[in-house]
Order: sequence, then structure tokens, then C-alpha cells
Amino acid sequence: MADWSEIILRLGAATLAGGAIGLDRDLRGKPIGLKTLGLVSLSTAMVVLLALQSVQPGQFTDAVSRVIQGVLTGIGFLGAGVIIRRGDRFQVHGLTSAACAFFAACVGIVCGAGHWPIVVTAVALAFLLLTVGRRAERWLHHVLGGKEYPHEPEAAPGQSSDAGPHQPGR
Repeated sequence: MADWSEIILRLGAATLAGGAIGLDRDLRGKPIGLKTLGLVSLSTAMVVLLALQSVQPGQFTDAVSRVIQGVLTGIGFLGAGVIIRRGDRFQVHGLTSAACAFFAACVGIVCGAGHWPIVVTAVALAFLLLTVGRRAERWLHHVLGGKEYPHEPEAAPGQSSDAGPHQPGR
């Protein structure tokens, strides 16, 4: 059974990691942010920690496995809520935010299980993808002769191009 300091560490790390991922989304004007992904990660860490409390230290049982499966299934509904399709074209927006919701849930699971090297490595790689991913995609499309990225949609009057619907005029 984990003591108070271990519980605080696991839940705190999950909240901070999920919140940091959400902050990236929020700063980019996306429809999911710090509070949402912080809560996703915290809640998943909480249920995994609860499930782990009932088993021998370091063991994953069928019950723990079912908790994790249920969390990952349920998080799909939250992710689906941020994905939108615009117009008649095949323009889909929000996939990265949905992937971030799924990732925050996974970070919460791993924090709840207390596997710190995995948490640190995964969060570092996620931030690498989130910060240089679009530039790398554009560069690779240009170098490899792939389909060019469509231009960013025009901003509504009084709204900057990177502001989302919840941040007018940012």
C-alpha cells in the first residue's frame, strides 16, 4: 500500500504532466487546455492507484488491467468531443487535441503505477512532437514532394489566427 508521500507524488506528477500538455494546447488556441488535460491525467492516475492499492506491490492483476482498459475506452468520448469536420471538404480539426487527451490519460495511468522513467521519457517526447512536429511535417512534405499543406483558415474579424473559439481576440 502506498503511503501519503507516494500518493501525493503520483497524483501530483500526473496532474502537472497533463496540465503541461494542456497548456501547450491552450497556448495554441485549441479547444482543450490545461484544466481539462490536467483533470484527465489526474483522474486516470487516481483510478489506477486505487486499483493498484488492492494488489501486491509491483503486480498488475486482471482487475488492474480492466481498470486501465475502461479508462482508455472512456477517454475516446472526450477526444471525440474536440474533433470537428469543416465543410464539404475532408478537413478535420482537433485530432492532435484528441490525441493529447488520450496521451494525458496514458500519462495518468503510468503515474498512477509509479513508473517514473516512462513518464519522463514520454512527456519529453510528446513536447518534442508538439513543438517541432508541424515544422517537421511541412519540411518533409517540401523535401519529399508530398502534398503541400493547405493554408491556415482566415481568422474571423477581431480574432488572431491562433485563437480558438474560447479565446476571441487573443
